[in-house]
Amino acid sequence: MIALILAQTIAITGGTVYPVSGPKIEQATVLIRDGKIAAVGANVTIPADATRIDATGKWVTPGFIDGAGQMGLVEISAVGGTREAAQRSDTIAASFNVTEGINPASQLIAVTRIEGITTTLATPAGHLVSGQAVLIDLTGATIEEMTAQSPVGIVADLSEGAKDEGGGSRAAVSQLLRDVFRDALEYERRKTDFTRAQMQPLSASSADLEALLPVLHGRLPLIVLANRRSDIETALRLAREFKLRLVLAGAQEAWEMAAEIASAGVPVLVQPLDNIPSYDALGVRYENASLLAKAGVKVVLLETDTHNSRNLRQQAGNAVSYGMTWDEALRAITLSPAEVFGVAGRYGSLEPGKVANVVVWSGDPFEFSTAVEHVIIRGKEIPLTSRQGELLQRYKTLPPTY
Repeated sequence: MIALILAQTIAITGGTVYPVSGPKIEQATVLIRDGKIAAVGANVTIPADATRIDATGKWVTPGFIDGAGQMGLVEISAVGGTREAAQRSDTIAASFNVTEGINPASQLIAVTRIEGITTTLATPAGHLVSGQAVLIDLTGATIEEMTAQSPVGIVADLSEGAKDEGGGSRAAVSQLLRDVFRDALEYERRKTDFTRAQMQPLSASSADLEALLPVLHGRLPLIVLANRRSDIETALRLAREFKLRLVLAGAQEAWEMAAEIASAGVPVLVQPLDNIPSYDALGVRYENASLLAKAGVKVVLLETDTHNSRNLRQQAGNAVSYGMTWDEALRAITLSPAEVFGVAGRYGSLEPGKVANVVVWSGDPFEFSTAVEHVIIRGKEIPLTSRQGELLQRYKTLPPTY
């Protein structure tokens, strides 16, 4: 449930509007009222009390959605006191929801939103099953005001990084995950026996087994980090066995089996600028996103470094330079992530009734020289200020030294 911040009536006029859900509209108006988009088109009646934003010669898009990172959960990576994304004690932490660890006052939020990113995922990390990811808007003084959807999926790791969770073997990791899934279903069937201690010990706590049931019944996706082709194949195999709604993340070698992923109807979250081989992904290449899109896979583009989430539009621009169409790339950072995370009815495109997350750009948002001119989140215009900007102004002119 969205807690709407006191909003304005705003009319963005004269710009080229890219709704994403349909073709671009020249010299159009986006009318915003009560935090929602009220109308989009070339012949929109503008109320007398509306605040007007002249977007003549500008581009207007939905706010971008970054489906990765730990926004609000980390401030300084090297300082443990600023990290909130991991529950260290359990290999299986499915019940761990990161929401109450989010810091609405994080300095990274302002830095990110003034570059056109209005919504991000806040993800848990650190275990085979690390917990529940949530979607947040980058505005609001409280967690309740920020939260767009909680949870949007449970995060699991089948990459090289999870080997220690299985004693050093990928095979043991996948078997442990199977055991946990089976135990969750057994727990559901025999809850009474469990509470009476009349069944054998299970592989996770009752809270974690309970949290996995929405995944095992298809109500919530399992977001699986897997880069190597064989790990992606394991994730697909598990999805078939347990009838899961799978979302692949990372997926650096996914291009090698794009047709199989498309056939399975599995969306993929990828960072286009990954191309440095590792033992976890010797086949990584810049064209990964475009080859997946050409095969019919729903692709979501990411910037996985929370401190650089603001660079999401450069990730999209590079995806275009390596074969994605411009329209595919725009969709991959707006409507596609909204669809994958189950909020497409409220986010991801400029349509009446949707949350008014809107950005006005000086030109093509995927070009380096383009500037953000206005950011509107939940119907409220956001000042284009950040601590970095304030420091720049403070020290732009230094006092003379003698």
